[in-house]
Amino acid sequence: MPRLIAAIIRHGDYHQLADTPSALQPFPLTEKGFRQARDGARAVLHKLKEEGWALATTIDSSLQLRAWQTADSMIQEINRAMPAAYTLDSHAVLAERSVGSAANLTHQQIADVIRQDPRFDELPDNWKSDSYFRLPLQGAESMMEAGKRVAEHLGQRMESLRETITEDTLYLFVGHGASFRHAAYLLGILEFEDIARLSMYHARPVFLEMSQEGSWSHIDGEWKKRSTDSGYLD
Repeated sequence: MPRLIAAIIRHGDYHQLADTPSALQPFPLTEKGFRQARDGARAVLHKLKEEGWALATTIDSSLQLRAWQTADSMIQEINRAMPAAYTLDSHAVLAERSVGSAANLTHQQIADVIRQDPRFDELPDNWKSDSYFRLPLQGAESMMEAGKRVAEHLGQRMESLRETITEDTLYLFVGHGASFRHAAYLLGILEFEDIARLSMYHARPVFLEMSQEGSWSHIDGEWKKRSTDSGYLD
C-alpha cells in the first residue's frame, strides 16, 4: 500500500508585535521569512527526489497572512521545479491557540482585563505556557484544544488522500508551532514534556508518516530545542 507522509511546516519569520500572543496577528512575513519559505520549499523538493515520493497537489495553510504567504512562496518555488500545478487551500482550524476577545492585546493588557473583571480570578503566573489553561474570555481556547483541531484536520486530510493515491505521497501543512506540537502530542508523536522542550524552525518541514492503521511516527526533519520559555508563542 502507498505510504502517507505529512510535512508540518511552521510559517516564516514575520512582523510580530512584541510581548503579544501571536495567534491572530495579521502581519506579513519579513524578507527573512520569505527566504525561509523558499528554503523550505527546496528542502521539500530535495526530500521528494531523495525518497521518490509524489506531492499532493493541494497545500494547506492557516488563514493567518504569515502562514498563507509561507505556503504561497513555497508553491511558487515548487511550481518552478515540478510539472503539476500546486494550489493553496486555507483553513481556520490550522490557526494557533486563540485568546478570543483579547486578540492582539499585550500580555499586560490581558492581565489588566482579567483583573478588572469581577467575574474572574487573577491569572496564574504560568497561564501562557499551561497547555490546558483557557482564558475566561469569549472565543478563547487552550493550546491543547488548538492541538486537537489541528490533529483532527491532519487525520481527515490524510484519510481522504488515502482514497485517491497510488504511490507514496507527501501532503504539506503550513501553520503554527505550538498548535503543531500539541497536535503531535495528541497523535502520539511527542511526549507531553516535549511540547515545552521543543519548538519548530521557521519554514523547515518536519516529516510525519501515518500508517495504514492510523498511527503516526516522526520520520525526518528536526525539531528545534527551546532555550527559553516564551510562553509557547508561535
